[in-house]
Formats: sequence, C-alpha cells, structure tokens
Amino acid sequence: MSSFVKKAWGYRYFVLVILWLVYIINYFDRMAVLTFLPYIQKDLNLTPVEVGQLASVFFFAYAAAQISAGFLADKIGAKKVMYIAITVFTFVTALTGTVKSFAQFLALRIGLGLGEGHHFAPAIRAINNWFPYKERGRAVSFFATSWAVAPAIVPVIVTTLSVSFFGGDWRPVFYVLAIPGVIGIFLLWRFVTDSPKEMIEKGKLSKDQDFEEDQTPAQKLSKEERRKAYSVFLKDINFYVFTIILFCQLAVYWGTSTWLTSFLVTQHGLNIKEMGLFASAPYIVAFFAMMLGGWLMDNVVHRMKPVALISCIGSIPVLLMLGALEKGNSGLLLTLLLLVGFFVNLNFGSIYAYLPRRYPKEIVGSATGLANGIGQLGAFVAPLVAGYLVKVGADGSQNFQGVFIFFAAVAAVAAVCSILLKEKKANVANLTVISNKKSAS
Repeated sequence: MSSFVKKAWGYRYFVLVILWLVYIINYFDRMAVLTFLPYIQKDLNLTPVEVGQLASVFFFAYAAAQISAGFLADKIGAKKVMYIAITVFTFVTALTGTVKSFAQFLALRIGLGLGEGHHFAPAIRAINNWFPYKERGRAVSFFATSWAVAPAIVPVIVTTLSVSFFGGDWRPVFYVLAIPGVIGIFLLWRFVTDSPKEMIEKGKLSKDQDFEEDQTPAQKLSKEERRKAYSVFLKDINFYVFTIILFCQLAVYWGTSTWLTSFLVTQHGLNIKEMGLFASAPYIVAFFAMMLGGWLMDNVVHRMKPVALISCIGSIPVLLMLGALEKGNSGLLLTLLLLVGFFVNLNFGSIYAYLPRRYPKEIVGSATGLANGIGQLGAFVAPLVAGYLVKVGADGSQNFQGVFIFFAAVAAVAAVCSILLKEKKANVANLTVISNKKSAS
C-alpha cells in the first residue's frame, strides 16, 4: 500500500470512497430498469398498473431484506453481508436481459430487491465503525451522494449504450452491467475491512495518534445482551417518528424515480436520448443538495430537523407544479426537475446520520436495518399507488398530475413528523450491557 493509506484516519476516507463506488454499482442495476421502463412496458405489453406492481414488488423484497441485513451486519460483519448482496444482484441483473413475460420479470424484481436490500445497512455499519461521531454527518452525506451520482449518470450511460452499440435494444445493456458488479466484489475484497482494528491486526494499517476512544470497534454482545440492547431503540418513540419520516422520504424519492422516465416519454413526448438527459437532471443537483444537507447538520444547525423541514416543505409546491406542467415547455420542465432534485434530496445525508448519532454503535446496524426496512415500504407503496393514479386517455396518452399531487401530500406528512422528532442521544442509563462491556475491554 502507498504511504497515503498507512495512517488509519487517513485511510478511513479511502474506505468511504470504496463504499461509495460500490453503492453506485448497486444503483446502476436498479436505475437501468427504471430508465428503460417505458420500453420494457411496450415490449412486454404491460399496463401502468402492472408497471407499478413490478416497481413495488422490488421495494417489498428490498424492505424485507433491510431488516435481516442489519441484524446480519451486527452478527457476522458488514463486509460478508455486502459480498453476498453484490453477488446476488449482479447475477440477477444479467438475467434481466433475458426476461420474456410479466411473471419472469416479477420473479427477477424480487431477486434484485433481496440482493440489493442486503447492501445498505452493512455499508452504514461500516461507516459507523470507521468514522468518529463528529464526522458521521458528513461521511453519511457523502455516501448518500451515491444515490444522486448513479441516477444522474445511469440514464445517459445506458441509453447511449443501447443506441450506440445495440441499435436501441435495452436487453444487451443488462449483460454489460454484470461487469461493474465483479469490479465491486474485487474492491471490497482488496481494500475494505469491517473496522480499522481488524485491518491493523492484519498488519495492513498502522495505528496513529488520531485514534479516539469513540473509534474503538463495537463490542461483541451475547444473544441475551443483544436482546436487552435492542430495547434502546424499540422502546424509543422517536425511532418510530423517524421511521415515518424515512417512509415518506423514500416514498417521494422512489415514487418520482420510478415514474419519471414514463412521465417524460408519455406526458411530454421525449425521445430516448432526450429522456436520458432530462431524467438525469434531478440527480445532478441532488449530489450538491445531499452534501449541503450533511454540512448544515454537522456545522450549522447540528440537527436533522431544520434540514428535513426545508426539504419537505420545499418539495410540496415543486411537485405540484411539475405534475401540472403541460407538454412543450422544456425550459420550465428542466427547471422544475432540478428543483425537485434539490428539495427531495436535501435531507438524505442528514436523515441517515440520525440513527448513528442517537444510538450506540453496537446496535446501530440493527436500528438502521429495521428503520430502513420499514421505511422502504414507502418505496413499495408509492409506485404501486401511482400506477393507479396515472390517467390513460382513449388515445393511449398518459397524465401524471394525480401522481404528483399524491407525492406532495406524502411530503407534507413528513414535514409534520419532522416537527415532532427529538434528536438528543437516546437515554441508555438503564442499559448496563454496553457500558460494562466497554469498561471491561
């Protein structure tokens, strides 16, 4: 290794970049499906309701996987769980190019959801192990930009591949997307461990003066001790308020992401190249919005609530205007897409820093997995409901105004819950398990 990676607390940024790159690969697979959705719909002769079902079943499997992913990350380690996740979703992505029917596509969407769903909570657990408390907002915010960068580049890349190399066919693109998955597996194997202590013990990293008590790795807890530890968040009402906010945030994000390309093609008449460019617009600004949200949390407001309120309240009028926009106004369409990208994504970095700030690291993987599992049901519900709200004209045209009204209403619910959320560290005075473990180590 170079001298750059020999210092433990310089290397943590290198680990963060690797985790970020690997999660971009995760998003490549799911966003490719959403990008080609209007063309898949045409090839397989699917109705809007069936498209909504396909989008939602992915998130149902994804949500279920989040819960087991968090517990597995705490039990066997984040790296092993991420290995399994990448292997599964890479294989399923390659198979997507062979799909011939609604039933086959449904099965593959479930497989993709189970694979990708086991990736997020372990990644957050790894970041929590590598970064001190005071830097987690920024670290998670940077990691969160992976789901801004990937959606910003995927539509352009996959549509260019399709048009330039495969004559507009979407199927071969999914075969090509297996390659990044293999690269992701190599990056994890070569450069990442569950904690800095593990890498130091292997002789691959040197301990330096920047080690802090906060950076000691999470203690191993017995089954009984872990059951007691879980009560810290399971009996905390703020955990459930947070989960509702996350449910709404993911409902709006994945609801808009799922239907955006269909909205652009059917309601605004864009061709495949134009659609790829316009579909990328919200996520280009989303990168900066996520970084801004994390920076505000760490350096200005020191809380998630103000960032969440700006995000939720700002999203409402923008979503309403976007749904009501008539065909032919490309300039205003692009402007509204950029504003949607900013407001919907502003809270992403800060929202995922909430749990690591509130709970001890021994249980944060489980808390994150459970919260994200429940929250991801928002991503399951939103595309499904939206499928029923799309108005199909006698000539086959589609109107999405009702869809965006629904998304705006969900954002309003998130704003109300954000007002109620408390953000101090959870009271662990009655939990002696973790403190006793640490004092004995």
